[in-house]
Parts: sequence; structure tokens; C-alpha cells
Amino acid sequence: MQETKKQSVSSKATAQLTPDVEKMQRCLRLLEAALYVAGRPLDLNELCSVLSTRSKKKTKKFTKALMKDYSTRNTALEILELKNDRYVLQLKADFTPLVKKLVNRPLLSSGPLKTLSYIAYRQPVLQKRVIQVRGQHAYGHVKLLRDMKLVAAERAGRSMTLRTTDYFADYFGLTHDTATMKRELKRIFGAAIKENGQS
Repeated sequence: MQETKKQSVSSKATAQLTPDVEKMQRCLRLLEAALYVAGRPLDLNELCSVLSTRSKKKTKKFTKALMKDYSTRNTALEILELKNDRYVLQLKADFTPLVKKLVNRPLLSSGPLKTLSYIAYRQPVLQKRVIQVRGQHAYGHVKLLRDMKLVAAERAGRSMTLRTTDYFADYFGLTHDTATMKRELKRIFGAAIKENGQS
């Protein structure tokens, strides 16, 4: 009889835990879905809105739990924490070269990519200098790059000073330190940089 009572108490305790566990699992799935669909780093505010909560502490706890979960899986994907409390779901670096050819289309066509490489390599650089080097069509490139949040502009007299954004660095897997980034860019954008006489 006493054994039956113990089993009854134990099953009640399990039943009480289940909704909490289910809620946590749902939150983790929501965060995973958001990071997957976004295809870019998301900050805590964005992740809070996905979970319909204002608690950054709770959201960060769930995101860290998801990161830990991914680190124990033997998959090609990983979740990384970036500066300023931003998180991204991405392919592990080892797999990128192996599946690169399957990407449907490049992020940018050749012209805007060359303009972006020039800005990234020469930043901070005046927009008028970019136009002198890349030609009048570069006005359209700069607008596109700003719309895509890859480049930011600040007023500098009659012109604008252009530089790449944190999103640019995150998207291309580059460091946020400009000097180190420029060395990395020589390797990545080598052909475009040489073509623009920047070698």
C-alpha cells in the first residue's frame, strides 16, 4: 500500500514537470527555427520577440541551451555567439568548401561585389573616391550594399564615408578588427582587388 502511495506521488511530480519541459523544448524549437529562417545573426531583442517575452535573461538562457545542444550533435551545423549578444546558425567551416558549388546563386553579382571589396579593403573611404575608381554605376552598387546592410555611410562634408558593417563581417565569416579583416580580404577578394589596382 505504501509503495503504491510512493508511485502515485512520483507520477504526480513527473506530471508537474512535463509542461515545463515541453515549454522549454518549444522555446528551443522556436529559436532554432528563427535562426534557420533568418540566415543571418539575430540579436537578443529579435530572439525575445520570437519567444514573445521581454526577458533577455531567459532568452539568453534558452539560446545557450540550444547552443549546447548543437555542440553535442554530430552535425554539419553550429550555433555561434557573436559580439553584442548576437547568435547565428551556420554551416561548420569544414563543410563550406565541400558544398559551396550547390549554393543557388551568389549573394552579389560581379559589379557590386567588386565595389564591396574596394570599400572593405579601403575603409573608411569616401564615396566620391569609390565612384572615381569604380565608375558612375557604383552609385547603384553603394545603394544596394547599404540596403543589404553590408555597408554603412556617414556624412563627410559633401560626400559620405563608407565602411562595412558588423553584418558584413558576420556574413562573410570575417573578424571585426579592420586591420586583420583587410589581410583576410586580400585572400578572399584577391582577383577583384587586383583588377581595381589595389594589390
